[in-house]
Amino acid sequence: MESDDKRVRFDPVIVLFKQMERTGMAHAADEFTYSFLLTACSQSAFLLREGEQVHARILLKGLCSNVILQTKLINMYAVAGGDNGNARACEMFGKMTQRSVVTCNLMLSLHFRSGRVGEAQKLFQEIPEKNVVSWTTMISGYVRNGRCELALALFCEMQRAGTELDQVALVAALSACADLGDLKLGRWIHSYIAKGSDGINLQKSVSLTNAIIRMYASCGAIEEAYRTFRGMPHRSLISWNTMIVGFAKQGCGVEALGVFRWMLTAGVRPDEVTFLGVLCACSHTGMVKEGRRYLDYMILSCEIQPNIKHYGCMVDLLSRAGLLDEAQQLIQTIPMEPNDVIWGALLSGCRVYKNMEIAKYAGDHIVELEPDRVAGHLVLLANVYASAKEWDNVEKIKQRMVKKPSRRSWIQVNGVVRDFVVGDLTHENAHAIYNMASQIAHRSV
Repeated sequence: MESDDKRVRFDPVIVLFKQMERTGMAHAADEFTYSFLLTACSQSAFLLREGEQVHARILLKGLCSNVILQTKLINMYAVAGGDNGNARACEMFGKMTQRSVVTCNLMLSLHFRSGRVGEAQKLFQEIPEKNVVSWTTMISGYVRNGRCELALALFCEMQRAGTELDQVALVAALSACADLGDLKLGRWIHSYIAKGSDGINLQKSVSLTNAIIRMYASCGAIEEAYRTFRGMPHRSLISWNTMIVGFAKQGCGVEALGVFRWMLTAGVRPDEVTFLGVLCACSHTGMVKEGRRYLDYMILSCEIQPNIKHYGCMVDLLSRAGLLDEAQQLIQTIPMEPNDVIWGALLSGCRVYKNMEIAKYAGDHIVELEPDRVAGHLVLLANVYASAKEWDNVEKIKQRMVKKPSRRSWIQVNGVVRDFVVGDLTHENAHAIYNMASQIAHRSV
């Protein structure tokens, strides 16, 4: 961080202006000078102090009504971020009497980064002449804030309005299709791109192809994802990772490891995301030896330290294989606090292999976590206690499940996207449904 700080502070424009100050020439600075300075100060949040000094000079010069300088000031404060930077940007925007579409687009991005989706929607409606950046900023912002239905609705509206669908909008829409499981719209977007519409060349756009692969894999069309992947003339690390993770999540562990070996043969160095997919593949395929070997390879050969997700995959792998003692030992040795995913994986294994002792060990930790994060695990824990006829513990778990969880997911059935809530117990057969889900999760054991 310190090296970045020093590098940006020695920007040629800033250095030259400081020389002007030392030689008494700073008084000659005009709106063009300040425009260049603000552009330089917008490179990094480290330059907020210099930017504020430039802002003060602009006020002294009486140039605060200059629309170009106002826009650059808003951009500078937005780049700085934090409560101070965001507040200053909003304050300046509120005082503007003439708002360009560029300035409005900057504020759209700022609102979304701050999670103010409602403010972004209101501003978008107020923009008289929206350009392609306005539309793409909204669609991307919706996706980043988990409002994928709104993102796709606006994407369709953008298409009907005859606005050019640029690469940013298409990538965001494909991401929303992946998250919602909307395979039908995802295929339409792929077809639209393949036709070369709006001058888009799919063969030259790696990021766009990566988004298509992720969409197909997330929607369960893994063969279409792999066909798209194989047809790429050039692949980035993200391309390899997307395909490996896609195969792994669909339970195609052998295929995922095949792509991983192909990746190594191609001379591409894996990263932590790669190994997350690899370990997930080992877990879903029950390849314990391979999982141990790849974890060692990750640490010793690639010098990548595992994070909580990697350890979660290993605990899941060992638990699925019935190696519950080893899974428990691993949990006790990892260098971070185990999360709900890890405890849930251990508990699921205990239920399958009927290990009441370790199940209680996992349960003691699960009940200490926030109910809305472990709702499904609590249902499973209640069933474990019920099978052992420990009714007092069952009642305690039910008391913990009073708060309704809010996490949601989606699935497409017969062309209709349906949503459901994690841990929802309102269905009359809720417990049977969770039991079946647990069995499906361990079908590879």
